[in-house]
Amino acid sequence: MLPFQEQPAQLCDGISRREVLRAGGLSVVGLSLPTLLRANDEKHPIHAEKTFGRAKSIIYLWLTGGPPQHETFDPKPDAPLEIRGAFRPIATTVPGVQFCELLPRTARIAHKLAIVRSLCTNDNTHSSSGYTVLTGYKYIGNNARRVQASDRPYIGSLIKKFKPGDVIPALSTVWIPDILRLNENVVPAGQTAGILGRRWDPDVFVGDPADPSYRIDGFEVDDLPPLRVRKRKALLEQVERHFDAVLRGDVVRGYGRYQEQAMDLLASAQARHVFDLTREPATVRERFGSTKWGQNLLLARRLIEAGVRMVHVNWPREDGDNAADNPLWDTHAQNADRLEDVLCPKFDVGFTALIDDLEERGLLDETLVVAVGEFGRTPQINAKGGRDHWGSVFSCALAGAGIAGGQVHGSSDRNGAYPASDPVVAGDLTATILHLLGVKPHSTYLDVAGREQTLSEGQPIHSLLGRERSVRNLAEPGGDVVRVPPFDPGFLLKTDFSQPLPLRSFDGPSRPKGWRASPLLHAGKNDDGFGVRLCDSTDEMLIGYGTSDGEDSFEISKGASAMLTQEVRSPFSGTYELIAEVVGDGVSEDDFEQVFLKNFTCRLNLFQFADSGKSPAGHKELATVAFQPHFHGGEASGWQTVRLRKAFLPTGPGSNFSFGPGLGVAVTVEKTSEGSLTLDTAAGRQSAFIRVRRVALSFFGKERNAEVTI
Repeated sequence: MLPFQEQPAQLCDGISRREVLRAGGLSVVGLSLPTLLRANDEKHPIHAEKTFGRAKSIIYLWLTGGPPQHETFDPKPDAPLEIRGAFRPIATTVPGVQFCELLPRTARIAHKLAIVRSLCTNDNTHSSSGYTVLTGYKYIGNNARRVQASDRPYIGSLIKKFKPGDVIPALSTVWIPDILRLNENVVPAGQTAGILGRRWDPDVFVGDPADPSYRIDGFEVDDLPPLRVRKRKALLEQVERHFDAVLRGDVVRGYGRYQEQAMDLLASAQARHVFDLTREPATVRERFGSTKWGQNLLLARRLIEAGVRMVHVNWPREDGDNAADNPLWDTHAQNADRLEDVLCPKFDVGFTALIDDLEERGLLDETLVVAVGEFGRTPQINAKGGRDHWGSVFSCALAGAGIAGGQVHGSSDRNGAYPASDPVVAGDLTATILHLLGVKPHSTYLDVAGREQTLSEGQPIHSLLGRERSVRNLAEPGGDVVRVPPFDPGFLLKTDFSQPLPLRSFDGPSRPKGWRASPLLHAGKNDDGFGVRLCDSTDEMLIGYGTSDGEDSFEISKGASAMLTQEVRSPFSGTYELIAEVVGDGVSEDDFEQVFLKNFTCRLNLFQFADSGKSPAGHKELATVAFQPHFHGGEASGWQTVRLRKAFLPTGPGSNFSFGPGLGVAVTVEKTSEGSLTLDTAAGRQSAFIRVRRVALSFFGKERNAEVTI
């Protein structure tokens, strides 16, 4: 487990109990394990309602950054364009209920979901609004950007104490794949046990289960000599004897029993097998998506199946997103592009796979699934094409045990700005979770200072609860899964020119992304003789003059250019390397060298779009490199690789590097000689161009600076 508190609890000799065990790799399954509740500690009478205690477990999906309600579960097709955004709504399996077209798979399982469209915190700050959702209480401390012992307990810590797992009590609340971070190393409040006591912190497992080398520290007992394992257990026994001598009582004795279970778990293969996703069939892993998000959802299912009570899944960070103006779901810039290229494809594939997989295994009826973020996004789209923080109203989704699927609770106004009916506060959501897990929400407990506290001041959202789905006759869902394919990690949609290849001019819309060219020439048509043409027979792009049947003669003025471009998908701060494979060609080597090379300059470009329309015709050049292609007259050999490498990094700690409306790449041929050049391309008398067979982009993300906190 990672250290949340700056000052851990100390033994009387000044040694941290947790740090002692961390040295032996026991923290994730050792002294952070829950104790059995004493019979007279808390009274939880069985709730009269049929849904009380219906859930045996919960998977809590935290959509870090705050998803936009407009482009997920609450589209506003009748609002102005600057509010409704670029995407249209689609029908779901629930009659009359629409989702955004970027969630076509989710629309097909809408009858299994209950959507809340009126959740609100009235707080537009990540740290404090997130705290409110994660704990059910408004933040009243002095700095929500840091974890403190005075924080209210995270909902998972309450579950760990008051509803420990029946099968593996040693692992009741598991948090993957990392702690919650904001900016550089900001660890906000709301993700620890706080006033409940540090032993109830969630057990955090850091790593990427999509990585073949994924392993969990502390479970690799086979790698340790037997003597070392015995020494670990001896150290544990020494520490426990010390605490038993100081604090004799039921809690300590119960705690020791769980320690014994934890040691057995550590020494066995059970836990290692749970975390080993290679034991899943390849088809199952593919179903969840080959992303960090998708594989963490699969791991969550495996943990629940093994008996873990609660699994919290944070939306994972991406390389370079720690110094960007649109990390995670925090889409201050290029909201539509982030959603279309990255966020919704990952969510749509992984979320639906989780729900369907749980149902097929008979686990959905006993597992509660909650998907929520810290807030929503502004109704108005800003100048960077993004949406900003908005806690006045947002949406969340619930499914599974005790949830009557196929319904929508509450509504927002016509612009998706404020609740229009049945507002829900975060405390109501936590109360609903506790209720379904069989914990009376208004129970009280004593915090570490001996003060009486209430688990939740909210009320369960009773309209969501039920044993059967709310809809009987399903509607035909809309949308197209081909429109939203599974996430592709490439920064360019396509790096070659094989068929089928959508090739569009600069005049059309920027979406869908792909290759665009200007002037765009067509074989067999009477086009102007200078431009870009796709050669169907070789799957190559030709950039120059005389590549197609055109005018007998024409003039090219200084500054005229032919460009082959593509928009970069979801760019972040870091270093980019643009690579192009090119070769010179034409009617003759002499014409190529004496006319083409003397009058034209070939370049690779990285550029920033000038406005939200994203026409490459108007752009700001960020980096360029000129190259001189070699003539090889159609021969198979002789291809050369041209490179352009450029770092885009923030100016200092706390600042972001912004690509504005977006980043583009280009291969350009420009007339740079003085005056005009008259060419005769009739019957191929003058023809010179470069062939391009591949354009690729590599990215090396800016690493998080562990020495800086912003």
